[in-house]
Parts: sequence; structure tokens; C-alpha cells
Amino acid sequence: MQNENLFYESQRTRMVHDQIEKRGVHDPEVLRALKEVPRHLFVPPHLKELAYVDSSLPIGYSQTISQPYIVGFMSEAIQPKPTDHILEIGTGCGYQAAVLSRLCQKVFTIEIIEPLAQQAQKRLKELGYTNIEMRQGDGYAGWPEAAPFDAIILTAAPEKIPDPLLQQLKVGGRIVLPVGNYYNQKLLRLIKTEDGFQEEELIAVQFVPMTGQIQK
Repeated sequence: MQNENLFYESQRTRMVHDQIEKRGVHDPEVLRALKEVPRHLFVPPHLKELAYVDSSLPIGYSQTISQPYIVGFMSEAIQPKPTDHILEIGTGCGYQAAVLSRLCQKVFTIEIIEPLAQQAQKRLKELGYTNIEMRQGDGYAGWPEAAPFDAIILTAAPEKIPDPLLQQLKVGGRIVLPVGNYYNQKLLRLIKTEDGFQEEELIAVQFVPMTGQIQK
């Protein structure tokens, strides 16, 4: 077991250096969090050996764990602070939430697919992530009773930004999300101001579509 842990630790260090830092993610706290979170424990057991390859991987129910670079890029893009409360839409396997939990005070995360939500909640609890609160449901409406949030991150792509999420940001808050159809998506960052939103297009991406009320 010790040899296995050392093996995965070395794989993780290499992943952060070669796939993430070399490609422009430089926030030292984000890099530290990515080195700490054991990605191989968030993928299906038969894919453990691929956990630190720079690729998304299937996690069941037509969902994926995002490639490490994208997790690092998005984590840096929301400009996390130690006192932040961050909302994540699309828990999936729980990996992005685990990374965020190392960067802020509290993470609130919502997963629409019930079996994935149950698996992620069990996994996060077993791994000791105590500052993550999770619920199963449709993320379109956000988490009103925990709002307003310092930052919001989406790991599934709507074709338009859900208005309730914009309303749940603090002034000065950041939302980072993919927007578009499956074949044409852009990662956007919006910052809430007193007068509205400043919008910035970051990079082209490809995420699974956001499901639920957003599609009605």
C-alpha cells in the first residue's frame, strides 16, 4: 500500500507539473490542491491507471471526470479565496469539489444523477472532506438558502446561462462555466458588478450538456 501511495503521488506531481503548470496555470494554491487530491480514487477502479493522464474519463451514466488541465484552469479562473463559499453545479464523481475544498472555506455542490450523487457523497465522506455540503437535484435553481456565493462553477454546459445562478452571486463574485451546444462550447467567466456583469471568453471546451430544467 505504501508503495502504491508513493507511485500515485509521483504520478500526481508529474501531472501537475507537465499537464497543468506548463500550460499556464500558476496559482500556487491551485497547484498545491491538485497535488493533494488523489484523483485515482475518484475514477472507476478499472481506470485507476489512467487517472493521471491528461484526459477526461467516463464515470458512468454518460458523465465524465474532466481532464486535469481543465480542472486546474477552472479552479484558477474562479479566483478562489480562503474565506469563499463556492457553489458547484455538477458534482459528478466529486473530484472538482474536493479540489475546491482545499481552496475555500466551504463548497456547496449539486448533482442531478442520483446514483452519482450517492457515490460522490460516500466517497467525499470516506476521504475526509468535511467542508463540502452536497445535495442531489437539479442545479438550475442553484442553492438559494446558502446564497449569495463568492463564486460558482459549472461542470456541465447549458446553452444559456441559468438566471437563478447569476442572481445568487455576490457583487464581486465570479461564475465560470461552459456555454453552448455539444460541438461548440466556450468557457466563460462573468464577474458581478454593481451595474451588471463583466463577461470574458476564456477557451474553447467540450463538456457534457447540462440536463434538467435548463433543457425545457
